[in-house]
Amino acid sequence: MKNLPLLLILILFSGWLSAQNAINVNARLVDSTHSILVDQDITFVNSEERELVSIYLNDWNNAFSSKTSALAKRFAEDYARRFHFAKERERGYTSINSIENKSDGTLDWDRPGNVADLIRIKLKEPLAAGDSIQLHLNYQVKIPDDKFTSYGRDDLGNYKLRYWYLTPAPLDNGWKLYNHKDLGLQYLNPHSINISIDIPTEYYAASGLDLLRTQTNKGFKTITFQGDHRVDTKMYLTRSFIFESIKANSTQVITNIEDEDIQFDVKNTLLERSVEFLHKRLGKYPHKNIFVTQEDYLNSPIYGLNQLPGFIRPFPDGFQYDIKLFKTITSNYLENTIFLNPQEEKWVTDAILVSLMMDYVDEYYPKMKLIGNLSKIIGIRWFHAADLEFNDQYQFFYMNMARMNLDQPLTTSQDSLVKFNKNIANAYKAGVGIKYLEEFLEDESVKESISEFYSTYKLKPTKEQDFVDVLEKNAKKDISWFYEDYVGTNKKIDFKISNVDKLQDSLKVTIKNLRDNNMPISLYGLKDGEVKYKEWVENVTDTKSIIIPNYEFERLALNYEQEIPEFNQRNNYEGVSKLFDKPLQFRLFQDVEDPRYNQIFFMPEFEYNLYDGVSIGPKLYNKTVLSKTFNFSISPKYGFTSKTMVGSASFYNAHQFENKELNLIYYGIGGSRFSYGYNLFYEKVTPFLVFSFRNSYLRSNERQRLSIRNINVSRDQNPEDPLLVPDYNVLNVNYSYSNPNFLKHLTASLDYQLSDKFSKISATAEYRKLFTNNRQINLRFFAGTFLYNDVSSNDYFSFALDRPTDYLFDYNYYGRSQGSGLFSQQIIVAEGGFKSQLQPEYANQWITTMNASTNIWKWIYAYGDVGLVKNRGDNAALLYDSGIRVSLVQDYFELFLPVYSNLGWEIDEPDYDQRIRFIVALDINTLIRLFTRRWY
Repeated sequence: MKNLPLLLILILFSGWLSAQNAINVNARLVDSTHSILVDQDITFVNSEERELVSIYLNDWNNAFSSKTSALAKRFAEDYARRFHFAKERERGYTSINSIENKSDGTLDWDRPGNVADLIRIKLKEPLAAGDSIQLHLNYQVKIPDDKFTSYGRDDLGNYKLRYWYLTPAPLDNGWKLYNHKDLGLQYLNPHSINISIDIPTEYYAASGLDLLRTQTNKGFKTITFQGDHRVDTKMYLTRSFIFESIKANSTQVITNIEDEDIQFDVKNTLLERSVEFLHKRLGKYPHKNIFVTQEDYLNSPIYGLNQLPGFIRPFPDGFQYDIKLFKTITSNYLENTIFLNPQEEKWVTDAILVSLMMDYVDEYYPKMKLIGNLSKIIGIRWFHAADLEFNDQYQFFYMNMARMNLDQPLTTSQDSLVKFNKNIANAYKAGVGIKYLEEFLEDESVKESISEFYSTYKLKPTKEQDFVDVLEKNAKKDISWFYEDYVGTNKKIDFKISNVDKLQDSLKVTIKNLRDNNMPISLYGLKDGEVKYKEWVENVTDTKSIIIPNYEFERLALNYEQEIPEFNQRNNYEGVSKLFDKPLQFRLFQDVEDPRYNQIFFMPEFEYNLYDGVSIGPKLYNKTVLSKTFNFSISPKYGFTSKTMVGSASFYNAHQFENKELNLIYYGIGGSRFSYGYNLFYEKVTPFLVFSFRNSYLRSNERQRLSIRNINVSRDQNPEDPLLVPDYNVLNVNYSYSNPNFLKHLTASLDYQLSDKFSKISATAEYRKLFTNNRQINLRFFAGTFLYNDVSSNDYFSFALDRPTDYLFDYNYYGRSQGSGLFSQQIIVAEGGFKSQLQPEYANQWITTMNASTNIWKWIYAYGDVGLVKNRGDNAALLYDSGIRVSLVQDYFELFLPVYSNLGWEIDEPDYDQRIRFIVALDINTLIRLFTRRWY
């Protein structure tokens, strides 16, 4: 009976193999219609312990058929316009001809809930647990353009196929149904696959499956691929052979990764090294081929490298190609062998991938800087960014989201992640977490656990808990905090040394945990800039005091080598024999934070308005590349036209709240001095308090904001036109709601102002909607009334029909006091929002207006405004205007060309060029928001 255990293993293994689904695809490419005709057989096994009355199939190609599919909505959430405005011939779809039970005839099917990319097959008889059914399907797939997801048909006529044939949805204690949202790997149970496809003779076929045979017939050839235990079967049909097939140890690597003109023998060496590294660290790859494509890399690039222009080569020859190739091979290595739920448990493969990348760079490029050889250039090398190692980027990018209070637990479903987290930060947090664990355990157990996990669970369905169990089994310390606090939450790490007491020959160090977690922290003793002592401190849930030897340390530091992704490392230092915890450092230009110093930055800053002209001066500030809770900025400038000092200053502090709808409170004071006319200056001082609310579902763009501020304004008197109210103070309370999206945009605000001269209240609402026929409608409503007004003889505080006086100095007018000329034509759509200059121009009692526009052709719109303006002693006046709006970038670069209004046909007037209005956003922060809105 000594072979009984082996016999049991074989029986169990054979049972598992028999439970695999099997798919057989016979297909024919019809290039003239960009479609594939498919005859498909599916042997489906009921692996549940219950009967099934229906079977669900993934039809992800059909996600491209509708502007209302989950994929289309995902594109819209990310402000990706290309899909919504695509032509019908560029989209894809699946046309089902028939679905049959091979032994029982035609079966009924539907798309439940009109979900575009899901098919439900209704069985005539329930399928018992453990039983199988043979399905036959006949259908046609129209291949979409590759500009949407990088897969599909490209401009050269190549077909990059992924998710093109129907697959059974996975059974895992119930059906796991996921829509195509361009998030990465499809969740499938591993299956055997056989694909036989007819293609024109001028095409070549490439895949990670095993090539069985190629048969050439008259006018076409038949390519047959086969594979077992598969979850991803990309296939490329190309007009020229764009792939290289390189033998690396026992594995064939098929790749078209851009190689930067590297010699073949060098590529071969690098590739063999990558595969050998993975064999050593993980184990042998169980399939014959690894299929590594440029699209794989571009869909998950090394951010930083992929942003550089081609002519900039800051890294040694071969490095960029090597690291791109290694990342993409490793990703394929894991995706095709570790069968987790990629929608819910991707952090496991992310953690392994990023930690392996870090180890690979440490082993073969140990001194590689984040910016490569640029770190040696005079000027650049003075920045702390030039000191960062290549592997420092992972903690840096993750900390970008943590500092913005936008980080999410690693266990968050992929479709609920903010785009920056999904593409970058969460994978980096996972990898950094593995390195944190390695440093804490101070042995090789984490590396050994990764290898054990891979060898134990490759080609088998597995769970994240299996990975955690292996880590905990091999660890010699308690690491329960890793999953409970680090992986499963978005709790920040932040410690500080609260007290140091000198004893006879030792130090009593009290460490405070500023957050609610139980993660460990490293304590260092420093002397002459070198580490003389290190100890890991555990179980600091609030405060903890420890005794360490006193080796005449100059300073003590927490997390000195920055192995821990800590939220705030600036409070980690405590002087022992030094007076100051950290020295003061002045740096030219904004830089990456260096927690070893108290940093102040300075840089030249430029501004422009008509009256001051170009203003130049130094800006002193403490803001680093990553955001901080306390910020100050002092920016004095010299105006070359006004020939005097102008500028601004601000100080504010923020309090963030994790996982709360009230996610931020910040308060402070700001001030500015600029010209509001020729040789006329204003000074503004504003203390403020702001409450910011964000939807707890971070992918939602819904925001609410309550601001309370007191605006104090002093203006120079104009001898030719004396001001009735040169100095004033206004209490302003504003509530705003916004939910901006590509397809539907809604904002609203309620504003209250109180001064000793007046009190007023106003409401604004704006709604935009883009319909499926590409018609867009824009509606804006404004209503305002004075509660009392003691300065009605002057319109300075009145509601404006078309160009607010901006007495609170909130708007970025380039020539705010101009009544004629180009600068008077700048429009900021506020208050009445009219584009034509009509009379009465102001309202000292109440006003209500409606602004509307709709597109005529692409970015050309027709607009119309209508409103009532009421002044004391006068009847309400009905006003209207209309015209053409040219919207190159909505709200940022627009022109308004008036046509008809109360003034008649304005287009016929000789001064028509002076009636054209424009919006131009030159503020750098405004422009940055235009490009970052899809990431956060």
